[in-house]
Amino acid sequence: MNIINTWKDYEILDMSDGEKVERWGKYILRRPDPQVIWNDKININIWNKVNAIYHRSDKGGGYWENVNNIPESWQIKYKDLVFNLKQMGFKHTGLFPEQAYNWDYMIDKIKSSNREIKVLNLFAYTGGATCACLLAGASVCHVDSSRGMIEWAKENVKSSKLEETKVRYIEEDVIKFVEREIRRGNKYDAIIMDPPSFGRGSNKEVWNIEDSLYKLVKLCEELLSDNPIFFLINSYTTGLSPKVLENILYLTINKKYNGNVVSDELGLPMTDSNLILPCGIYGRWENND
Repeated sequence: MNIINTWKDYEILDMSDGEKVERWGKYILRRPDPQVIWNDKININIWNKVNAIYHRSDKGGGYWENVNNIPESWQIKYKDLVFNLKQMGFKHTGLFPEQAYNWDYMIDKIKSSNREIKVLNLFAYTGGATCACLLAGASVCHVDSSRGMIEWAKENVKSSKLEETKVRYIEEDVIKFVEREIRRGNKYDAIIMDPPSFGRGSNKEVWNIEDSLYKLVKLCEELLSDNPIFFLINSYTTGLSPKVLENILYLTINKKYNGNVVSDELGLPMTDSNLILPCGIYGRWENND
């Protein structure tokens, strides 16, 4: 497991009984987390100092209770990146802090390539990876089926003072976009994808990771340039092993471009403890340079 301990504006303060207490910049949030199946509290006092609590509903979804002053949106920094946070309807804030591991990797890989790099970011959400790649000097095609997420990504690019002329935003079903890019003959030096377990596109297209992921990766082979630098898949799908992502990349990308394939879990440490919170998986192909 790769442990992400490079944050200054984010930390887990305690975890117990299906919930975690986190500091996001100036504000402390309490949210559900299915990985927290123990009921011992270590930092007991912090549970009464939160700014907002997310309550899960028995009927699905849930709602935020703001117990202390908290704005509709606020910002946090990760190194040279600045992100805008908001309380979303399904417990999220618009940012997954464990992805800092992948942002650092992308920045280093793009900078060390010493050439112009074109990146395709699929299921691009609020643009954490887009911002990291722009910071490294790449141009990015940012694809998501949600207009709201694209607008949020634009806010993050602007907040991070990145070159907006080097990013293209596409609101479309990912598979349809990839098929059209293949017909156009467009090529990319790096591809990132963060597919949901299940979802619907802007025109009600159905995405199911078990049925659709391999097909999408296979399609993306045709979008890679003659000398690609990496292909990264993230997943938060319960029960999906990192080795599954690694196997997919071996059967697709590594057959065409001989390189290295790795996979692992990502984890966030809890402050002043030995506890680590598992936070998803990744699989990555990279060139041998």
